[in-house]
Amino acid sequence: MNKTELVAKIAEKAQLKKVEAEKALKAFEDAVTEELAKGGDVRLVGFGTFSVKENAAREGVNPQTKKPMPIPASKSPKFKAGKAFKDAVNK
Repeated sequence: MNKTELVAKIAEKAQLKKVEAEKALKAFEDAVTEELAKGGDVRLVGFGTFSVKENAAREGVNPQTKKPMPIPASKSPKFKAGKAFKDAVNK
Protein backbone atom coordinates (compact mmCIF):
# COMPACT_ATOMS: atom_id res chain seq x y z
CA MET A 1 0.00 0.00 0.00
CA ASN A 2 1.38 3.38 -0.97
CA LYS A 3 0.57 6.79 0.51
CA THR A 4 -2.30 7.50 -1.91
CA GLU A 5 -3.94 4.18 -1.08
CA LEU A 6 -3.43 4.80 2.64
CA VAL A 7 -5.07 8.24 2.39
CA ALA A 8 -8.03 6.69 0.54
CA LYS A 9 -8.38 3.97 3.21
CA ILE A 10 -8.22 6.53 6.05
CA ALA A 11 -10.82 8.67 4.28
CA GLU A 12 -13.11 5.66 3.89
CA LYS A 13 -12.73 4.40 7.48
CA ALA A 14 -13.04 7.84 9.12
CA GLN A 15 -15.71 9.06 6.68
CA LEU A 16 -13.60 12.03 5.64
CA LYS A 17 -12.84 13.61 2.30
CA LYS A 18 -9.54 12.49 0.82
CA VAL A 19 -8.15 16.01 1.21
CA GLU A 20 -8.99 15.99 4.92
CA ALA A 21 -7.52 12.52 5.37
CA GLU A 22 -4.32 13.62 3.63
CA LYS A 23 -4.06 16.66 5.94
CA ALA A 24 -4.58 14.41 8.97
CA LEU A 25 -1.89 11.98 7.82
CA LYS A 26 0.52 14.85 7.10
CA ALA A 27 -0.18 16.33 10.56
CA PHE A 28 0.53 12.93 12.15
CA GLU A 29 3.81 12.58 10.22
CA ASP A 30 4.86 16.12 11.17
CA ALA A 31 4.00 15.65 14.86
CA VAL A 32 5.95 12.37 15.09
CA THR A 33 8.92 13.83 13.19
CA GLU A 34 9.07 16.94 15.39
CA GLU A 35 8.94 14.91 18.61
CA LEU A 36 11.66 12.49 17.45
CA ALA A 37 13.84 15.39 16.29
CA LYS A 38 13.65 16.80 19.85
CA GLY A 39 14.83 13.43 21.17
CA GLY A 40 11.45 12.36 22.55
CA ASP A 41 9.32 9.36 21.70
CA VAL A 42 5.70 8.85 20.69
CA ARG A 43 3.73 6.06 22.39
CA LEU A 44 0.46 4.89 20.90
CA VAL A 45 -0.93 2.34 23.37
CA GLY A 46 -1.82 -0.89 21.58
CA PHE A 47 -0.16 0.21 18.33
CA GLY A 48 3.49 0.87 19.11
CA THR A 49 6.25 3.29 20.02
CA PHE A 50 8.25 5.57 17.75
CA SER A 51 11.66 6.41 19.23
CA VAL A 52 15.18 7.49 18.27
CA LYS A 53 18.16 5.15 18.31
CA GLU A 54 21.60 6.69 18.74
CA ASN A 55 24.37 5.07 16.71
CA ALA A 56 27.88 5.62 18.07
CA ALA A 57 30.76 6.74 15.88
CA ARG A 58 32.84 3.82 14.64
CA GLU A 59 35.53 2.75 12.21
CA GLY A 60 34.37 1.25 8.92
CA VAL A 61 36.15 -0.04 5.84
CA ASN A 62 35.85 1.52 2.39
CA PRO A 63 34.87 -1.46 0.20
CA GLN A 64 36.69 -0.07 -2.86
CA THR A 65 40.03 0.79 -1.27
CA LYS A 66 39.87 -1.51 1.77
CA LYS A 67 41.17 1.39 3.87
CA PRO A 68 39.68 2.25 7.26
CA MET A 69 37.37 5.24 7.38
CA PRO A 70 35.48 6.94 10.21
CA ILE A 71 31.70 6.64 10.33
CA PRO A 72 30.23 9.55 12.33
CA ALA A 73 27.67 9.15 15.10
CA SER A 74 24.07 9.38 13.92
CA LYS A 75 20.48 9.01 15.02
CA SER A 76 17.87 6.85 13.34
CA PRO A 77 14.14 6.49 13.86
CA LYS A 78 12.89 3.22 15.33
CA PHE A 79 9.42 1.67 15.67
CA LYS A 80 8.51 -1.04 18.15
CA ALA A 81 5.13 -2.64 17.55
CA GLY A 82 2.74 -2.96 20.50
CA LYS A 83 1.19 -6.25 21.61
CA ALA A 84 -2.31 -5.55 20.24
CA PHE A 85 -0.82 -4.57 16.86
CA LYS A 86 1.33 -7.72 16.74
CA ASP A 87 -1.64 -9.89 17.70
CA ALA A 88 -3.84 -8.32 14.98
CA VAL A 89 -1.16 -8.92 12.34
CA ASN A 90 -0.65 -12.53 13.45
CA LYS A 91 -4.34 -13.52 13.19
